[in-house]
Amino acid sequence: MPFLDKLHLWADERPHDTAVVVGSSRITWGGLREAATQLLGGTGSTTVLAEPNSVRFVERYAAAVAGERRCAVLDPLWPAPVIEEVAARIVDSGPAREEDLVDGDPSSTFLVGLTSGTTSVPKAFTRSRRSWQVSFEASMQFFGLSPDDHTLAPGPLSASLNLYALSECLYAGAAFHTLESFDVGDAHAAISHDGITRLVLAPTMLRLLSERGLAGDVDASGIRSIICAGSKLDARTLEAARRWAPNAAIYEYYGASELSFVSGTRLSAGEPLDAGGTGIGSPFPGVELRILDDAGNSLPDGRHGNISVRSGMVSNGYLWGDDGQALRCLDGWYTVGDQGYLRDGILHILGRRSDMIVTSGKNVYPHEVELALASVPGIEVAVAAGAPDDIRGERVIAGVVPAYGAVTAMQLRTGLDGLLARDKWPLQYYLLSELPMTDRAKVSRKVLLDWIKNHDPRAQLLG
Repeated sequence: MPFLDKLHLWADERPHDTAVVVGSSRITWGGLREAATQLLGGTGSTTVLAEPNSVRFVERYAAAVAGERRCAVLDPLWPAPVIEEVAARIVDSGPAREEDLVDGDPSSTFLVGLTSGTTSVPKAFTRSRRSWQVSFEASMQFFGLSPDDHTLAPGPLSASLNLYALSECLYAGAAFHTLESFDVGDAHAAISHDGITRLVLAPTMLRLLSERGLAGDVDASGIRSIICAGSKLDARTLEAARRWAPNAAIYEYYGASELSFVSGTRLSAGEPLDAGGTGIGSPFPGVELRILDDAGNSLPDGRHGNISVRSGMVSNGYLWGDDGQALRCLDGWYTVGDQGYLRDGILHILGRRSDMIVTSGKNVYPHEVELALASVPGIEVAVAAGAPDDIRGERVIAGVVPAYGAVTAMQLRTGLDGLLARDKWPLQYYLLSELPMTDRAKVSRKVLLDWIKNHDPRAQLLG
């Protein structure tokens, strides 16, 4: 792993400085090096980590990627049979020969990444040490990470966003903070008392911290940067974050587990952002970006197709679960099937092709419908999907959670005027009492359709 040689550097230069904080537990650079070194003797060539956030997790992770060892980090909330099946598939070739806490061959595999899974075994892909070293250099440049930063990533370390943030900080020599489990009060306490300068989190967490921070008068003026990924920033979240952390530059980026970073944008303090648009910035440092059709031909500005990249950050491919569609190579360009287009150098995201709604021969991406609805005044969040239709094949439907008060279908149609082409407007709107979520707390269009089909009271048809 590329951060171990750096760990020695920080432990030599600043042995007593804080390296990692998890809740109320802390460990120094010198302490982390010593603890990880002591764990090497009991570490095989492959380690499976499926446990909650803790300092012990960080120590085990550092030891698990020493030399040419490899590590798989699993969500501890996955069902036990899924965790057991994944662990059994990752064959351990025996004890590791290298007993030093050093970085291995850059071309060797250090990480087995897993896609989301609840009832079925997730796909597994692998990453080389070199791919993350290239990623570290690119992200440090783009986000401006320095050794004097204190990063708070309050989510689970089993999620790639947070695991990468931890690894990036270990590489950069910057203190990394997280929580044993996400709690708004604990996150606010860390921001107030630990000198947090940088947040790494999903937009949903940012909204909670910002709105409750404003209500509770939590001082976030010391935050210099906020990094968001996982979904597009909406206007309400951005406005709240702007007021709560007025001195922070806000970054959002698009990437995929198999591709790493693809594109990103930086919003300086006070600078306006098109929060309702599909644009997600220009190519990330070190990334070449094109829109290709299925034959690998380059498409002109404004034409949508496969978002495709060439970079040194792309994963090696899959250990299992490769259906030929998840990660494809089109004449040297890699894509995971996400659809989008380029306009004036800016990448616009439309969503996965598998999510596309075909209604009366027209292709509609639910992502663009959701972004437009989320921009309608009074709407907190929207979920769009394609419901079976005997005449159209599919019809566009949408569920909305209002930010306040009542909402009507007419109000939504009026609000969409000028934001979305009329042939993409939903034909039916549903008032949601809560978001349709999977067991892993991800918004699900399938769950919304199930609610509607089964007349679930959580989705009420709007007249």
